[in-house]
Amino acid sequence: MTPEQSVPGCGSRADVRREQILAAAEACFRTHGFHGASMSKLCAQAGMSPGHVYHYFESKEAIIEGIVRRKADAILARVEATRNAPNVLDATLERAGEGIADKLDPDFAALELEIVSEACRNPRVARIVRDSDHEVLSNFTELVLGLRRDLGHEDSKETLDALVDMIAILFDGITVRGIRHPEMDRERVVALFEKTLRFLIVEWR
Repeated sequence: MTPEQSVPGCGSRADVRREQILAAAEACFRTHGFHGASMSKLCAQAGMSPGHVYHYFESKEAIIEGIVRRKADAILARVEATRNAPNVLDATLERAGEGIADKLDPDFAALELEIVSEACRNPRVARIVRDSDHEVLSNFTELVLGLRRDLGHEDSKETLDALVDMIAILFDGITVRGIRHPEMDRERVVALFEKTLRFLIVEWR
């Protein structure tokens, strides 16, 4: 059974079980790392038997895929809500600030960096991470393109790609910075990030 399939005839129960496993896996990966989080530890955390866990996920890589998929869906939902907001630019900046707050959460950072680290070693996890990144950034690029066009910018694909990559670099980098300097003034950092993002979207050429 693939990670995306549900148990026939009891989809809602299957979804609950899958979420239970993913939450347990996140806790184990944060505490023990990907390789230190054995299936026995994961099963104990989830309160389920190995056979039950394998019924929903065929491997730890499949569990990572489920975690990455869930996070991507949350970001895509945020982008869609932003696109439908009365003032798209203000909504973009506001939700970007929320995203930075998420990135600075120690639990979020520990899990994200563990998955990225495994992607450096494991080709399957690398594909999962890169495919998710491509999907999310493609949606975000459409949002930025619409904003830039409304502001009178006529960007080439190369210019737009570089702009979106720069924004992604700022997002990704804040996670590492939060670990290296946990005492940072987060409120000021979020405010400055929003101003920087406004400049990149509105004025950068």
